Amino acid sequence: MKILIVNGPNLNLLGRREPGIYGSSDFDTYLTSLRARYADVEIEYYQSNSEGLLIDRMQECGFSVDGIVLNAGAYTHTSVALHDCIRAITTPVIEVHISNVHQREEFRHHSMISGACRGVICGFGLDSYRLAIEALIGTKHD
Repeated sequence: MKILIVNGPNLNLLGRREPGIYGSSDFDTYLTSLRARYADVEIEYYQSNSEGLLIDRMQECGFSVDGIVLNAGAYTHTSVALHDCIRAITTPVIEVHISNVHQREEFRHHSMISGACRGVICGFGLDSYRLAIEALIGTKHD
């Protein structure tokens, strides 16, 4: 099984960015633990601060990988283009957020991409990614 994790803008700053909201762990360290935990799953990782590059990467992989775990960051709340990309590819996409976006600013309560995704997981810290991987593994065996 092959899963692509895609992180959007500012998620390259995890561990330094607002640790009260996002925690103090960097994503590379967490990714290493995910890969160890799911040694039988090939986990690719991509991060960009650019909406177009996120779309390009998802289009490149969106017909060949078994699942995409997407944290689109702020693009979650603004990007019709990401929504359309998710609808255009055949790979299931799970939207994730580290924080519970519904407990935060009002503008974060609406997602432009949720309707195109297989599901949404938010509020469990970095563990949101693990839960998404578990969901993708579970759907692969259904």
